[in-house]
Amino acid sequence: MAGFTLDSTQNKLLLLFVFDKMEMPLSEDSISDLCCNSNIWLNYMDFKLALEQLIEANFVYRTNSNSTTAPLYTITPEGRVCLAHFFVRIPSSLREIVSDCVKINRLNYRRKQEYFSDYHKKGDGTYDVILKIIEPTQPALEIKINVPNRNVAKYIYTKWEDKAANAFQMIYDFLTE
Repeated sequence: MAGFTLDSTQNKLLLLFVFDKMEMPLSEDSISDLCCNSNIWLNYMDFKLALEQLIEANFVYRTNSNSTTAPLYTITPEGRVCLAHFFVRIPSSLREIVSDCVKINRLNYRRKQEYFSDYHKKGDGTYDVILKIIEPTQPALEIKINVPNRNVAKYIYTKWEDKAANAFQMIYDFLTE
């Protein structure tokens, strides 16, 4: 983050700004990737501390996790009011960088959160591929496919993110005809 040194208040404001710009609930992994890994706007320890403080202050809401989804985080109305009053404390050049990054990457982060895929080997040597489309609070679609080998499993695993929306629409249309 060349040229930017943020204090703890600015860290929290930056996170609120990111939530506001993303306009969707985010997993901790997505927020961390956006703020700490891909862009280095915050270091990981500052990110974790700021997120917990925002939750405690009721500026960010954390959904309860269940067995199928990780908790999601979103800005609360109180968080929006706070951001509206103090967003000028975030350097304007950083606000522009964040806004541009969000415009470019919003869809990619949505896909990473909503389209889940995994595979694992079974005792008989075949592989189960698990594919999910996850809405903010529950799965909209879950598919488990048994395939003969790792190559097929890996191929399906890597294609799911690009094909999930079309697959869901085709299945839905087929079943509701």
